[in-house]
Amino acid sequence: MKAPRAAAPRPPRVRARTTSIAAFVVLAALVPTTASATGTQEAEAELPYVCALPSGQLPATVRISAKFPKRAGAGEAFSPSGVTTTVELPAEAVADLTARHAAEVRAATRLAVGVTQNAAAATATWRGGAEPVPLPASGPLTLVSKGDVPSVAGRGDGDLTFSAGALAIDLALGAADPAASGAAAGDPGSLTVDCALAEDAPDQGLLATVPVGTGGPGPGGSPSPSGSAGASEPPAGAGRRDGPGGQREERQGERSPKVLENSPGTATGGDVPPCRYDEQHPPTDVSLNAYVTGYANVTKMKGAAYLPPACVLIEQGVPVMGPPDPDYLIFDTVSYARFHYRGHERTPPFPSTLLSFDFAPVKATMVLEQTGPIRIDSRIRMRLTDFTTITDTYVRAPLVLHVIDLEVNGTPLDVGPGCRTEKSLTSVDPDPANHPGDHLVLYGRGEQIIGQQATGYLLLSGGALSGETAIPAFTGCGTAGEDLDRLLTASVSGPGNLVKQIQGQTCAIAAPVFPSPTNEGQCTEDLQPYEIPVAER
Repeated sequence: MKAPRAAAPRPPRVRARTTSIAAFVVLAALVPTTASATGTQEAEAELPYVCALPSGQLPATVRISAKFPKRAGAGEAFSPSGVTTTVELPAEAVADLTARHAAEVRAATRLAVGVTQNAAAATATWRGGAEPVPLPASGPLTLVSKGDVPSVAGRGDGDLTFSAGALAIDLALGAADPAASGAAAGDPGSLTVDCALAEDAPDQGLLATVPVGTGGPGPGGSPSPSGSAGASEPPAGAGRRDGPGGQREERQGERSPKVLENSPGTATGGDVPPCRYDEQHPPTDVSLNAYVTGYANVTKMKGAAYLPPACVLIEQGVPVMGPPDPDYLIFDTVSYARFHYRGHERTPPFPSTLLSFDFAPVKATMVLEQTGPIRIDSRIRMRLTDFTTITDTYVRAPLVLHVIDLEVNGTPLDVGPGCRTEKSLTSVDPDPANHPGDHLVLYGRGEQIIGQQATGYLLLSGGALSGETAIPAFTGCGTAGEDLDRLLTASVSGPGNLVKQIQGQTCAIAAPVFPSPTNEGQCTEDLQPYEIPVAER
């Protein structure tokens, strides 16, 4: 079972991305790394943009900040960190939104960043998300988004330059009063605002320059794209040269920098636990199963714990009509899931080694245990003008952290059988009135353009989910009169811990898709998930 999955080709929705792009960019698994880059430089740029809003073309100010390495080696991948995009829309934009009976807004940004080296070019998409903010009574609207961005690798020697380009802002609007979403006023719905860099932008939107290699020009004949690569459209006119049969264009593409995008669902050869329904857990007509994996930061220990692939059994909900919207057809779906490991609703044990108080190595083996059902809320919005669908998904999981084994500075400590957090990992819920209680919240967004493969997260095809959680205090830790609660609480517990999970392609039990010469696999012959996702930081 595992060997065929290890040799699995890429899933169709990822592979299909390669068909629509020029040969300037390689998209592969995102593994942000700056470990070998020398030092960091902080970049801050304030740029003028022109945004298309219902009331017309309006000026906006966009501030972009990020950290880049001061220098990188040829072929060395690095990821800009601490990326923040701050958009200031004028008061006229606020009037446009309040005219739709909106009182608050949640933004998601997509910034096209041109990456050039020795006149060759590629494009990376910097995606970010923002917390909901109320619309101001007067003055401009400020939106602050943050998120992970693709890694980049120079093909050879020469400066890598990063320049801001087109910006798209997806606005999910919230009503002032639940009564305002009735038939009389109409639900405020959502809106996508497209912005272009102003012609008078300083340095044409330059963000940063990173020297690569020894500083000489990059040689031709760089390593060719890997078999798992896709591609991305370069900026208009950038890196293109006329030549007989396009030969010079191909050589240019070979020298272009690599943009390493995340491609969820890639199969790996690592050991994974079984993931199948059985007599104790029989499937239904809407049953799915999938693997999830990822990382969870432990802020106090300045490290991250790797969460190995875990089995999730899912009961997919039936879409129901959502609130009315003049621009979108909206459907809401509620699904439920549970971890499945040796008959228990928990993950497999995962070891992690971190530094406590910056100096004492701590090795702990832990599991995440469910204390209730995992709820998956998806809102699907189909734009009526071009039938593009945008899906926002919130996963709410009540999970306690159970410590099985503990070793501090090489000394084993007996934590006993009941060492766990006092309550579930806790996140700030965007809808606490309808979802009270303690639970982890993860969010993902997917987009499907008609005629193209989906990007981002969708329940069926998987993708990246992320969130932030507080780790509660520990209880029940220690035996023979030795109380370890305080040690673990002081070392681990606290807020601000980022979580990023990657879900693989699901297997639909009632309609399995097996691997064949004409189809990519979604299910193994014994109805387990064919894809095993790869964790991303």
